[in-house]
Amino acid sequence: MNLKAIEQRASILAKNNGNILDCIDKKLLPRNVDVTLSEGIILGLLKQNVKKYFAIFGHGSTDFAEILRIYEKFGVTKTFNFRNEIEMTHAATALSWQYKEIPAVVTSIGPGALQAMAGSLASSSNGVGVYHIYGDETTHGEGYNMQQIPKREQDLYGKITALMSESHVFHTPESIRDGLRKGYLKTKHPYKAGPFYFMLPINTQPKIIKNLNLDTLPGKDKLENHNKLSENKIKEFENSINKFNKIVIKAGGGSRNFSKELTRFSEILNVPVVLAPGSLGVLSDEHKNNMHVGGSKGSISGNYAMQNANLLISIGSRSVCQSDCSGIGYPKAEAVININADLSDMMHYNNTLGLNGDIGNILNQINDSLQNNKIKKSNTKNDWTETCVSKKKEWTEFKSRIYKNETLKDDAFKKSVLTQPAAIKTVVDFANSNNCVKFFDAGDVQANGFQIAEDKNPFQTYTDTGASYMGFSPSAILASAIANKPRYPISFTGDGSFMMNPQVLIDAVHIKLKGMIVIFDNRRMSAITGLQHAQYDKEFKTNDSVEVDYAKMAESVKGVKGFFGGYSIKELQKILKEAFNFNGLSVIHVPVYSGTDELGGMGAYGSWNVGNWCEDVQIEYSKQKI
Repeated sequence: MNLKAIEQRASILAKNNGNILDCIDKKLLPRNVDVTLSEGIILGLLKQNVKKYFAIFGHGSTDFAEILRIYEKFGVTKTFNFRNEIEMTHAATALSWQYKEIPAVVTSIGPGALQAMAGSLASSSNGVGVYHIYGDETTHGEGYNMQQIPKREQDLYGKITALMSESHVFHTPESIRDGLRKGYLKTKHPYKAGPFYFMLPINTQPKIIKNLNLDTLPGKDKLENHNKLSENKIKEFENSINKFNKIVIKAGGGSRNFSKELTRFSEILNVPVVLAPGSLGVLSDEHKNNMHVGGSKGSISGNYAMQNANLLISIGSRSVCQSDCSGIGYPKAEAVININADLSDMMHYNNTLGLNGDIGNILNQINDSLQNNKIKKSNTKNDWTETCVSKKKEWTEFKSRIYKNETLKDDAFKKSVLTQPAAIKTVVDFANSNNCVKFFDAGDVQANGFQIAEDKNPFQTYTDTGASYMGFSPSAILASAIANKPRYPISFTGDGSFMMNPQVLIDAVHIKLKGMIVIFDNRRMSAITGLQHAQYDKEFKTNDSVEVDYAKMAESVKGVKGFFGGYSIKELQKILKEAFNFNGLSVIHVPVYSGTDELGGMGAYGSWNVGNWCEDVQIEYSKQKI
């Protein structure tokens, strides 16, 4: 390692905003350099504007860490150290997802890498680009490495990570250009982004790559999907929409970037829109055509529109089980129009007219054709839409009735406590009125949360509906301490989910987070308790009798402020204001009801292929026309 040369390069880059091409053009840096694999990767990622590293170092990453130390010393990159690899990975996912800043997660070999990979299920499931850089076993085969998989086979970690997404093993450092290109394509993919894994063998990290051409490293090209529907496709679309009089639009997570186009599309056609749990706000909640969520949990209005439509227009959806009721969410549908950039997702259903490509481009083309009467549409859908609107009113009235019943007597707490819907609604309203971004964790909080949230715009709410990873939301809000332009975050989490990753209490102070965690404590994993009651009338091993004072737990970490949320809406509203004004991480402990009283939850309106429901769901699935 030529320390002087590394420092010189870092110093030059720091003075030129990390722009490698500018430095080459100004002759400040040569086009070809001799660098270690570790420095080559950092330079290559810098060219892709990756400047932030989330790290837990170990013996498998010391060389890489040393180069990061030098580059941070000169201000080119910034590294943030954490206390748990899963927590760290969730924070990295949120930085990319919410703030569009792609970071790199760095671990050692072995358990740390496996934990980070497990956490990357969230980015893989939600289509979020994040780099992962793991130490790996040495390439000379001199004997077992500590923490390698104890099996005499090459590239095992590379194979495991490739199963999750895509990976590149740097057995040969000179393959750096290929590895960076593959990583660039995956992390910046326009519609199927995801994690990309670099496996860095311990002994190849310090190896010199001779004459590396910095100009040829990828990172300049914008990945966009340009497309236009053929006249035949437009005609087929026209035929389909005029053949059916009960049309429903299902807006999947992939539609969130196209809120304006989708809203216009819905208005021109005058048809209802049903949201997926991950597409809240794509149509303003108060919009006449917005039927709210539909699916296994769903809503009165969303599921009514799904269950009675005879034509489904699916936009940007993977048709996940919870979103389409395990394949039986549209029992009367006879045909599908599927607008999707991914061919496999586009052809998920039978009897499908697939419109493949960029959703925004396709919707704009169809909208213009509808507006200009190039596509002619019948006017027979008003009665259908009005019926759906009446169901939305019914849903709104139901929610109001649930919220008005603030408290119920709880068996675990032996007293009346807030219902979870009333408590969540209170925090949601506070978040919206203070322009806070909401992160919902897995479980009952998540399920009630996407039923309760009434977002006016996309990206006011983030919920890991893809992986439903317990502990995601308290970890994710750490990204707001690292982002260039942060928003105040609020994590909505249950007691079970919070205890999966309580390290946030320490790391929030370490990285100076200003944000809030609200723990809705019912002393159980109530989503599964509720499922057990619904299926078998009995709970089994999903609760505990251990009392935890989460406010005191929070206060045990210097720099974190703990609050007790109280037993009434009025108390909780007062505490929310106090917590919001604290200059650091606030944690609010809110005891909430869990039980079989219908006033204690938001209800479930769809089907799910789990437990003792499987036989019935699968019988219905065989009857579907789509």
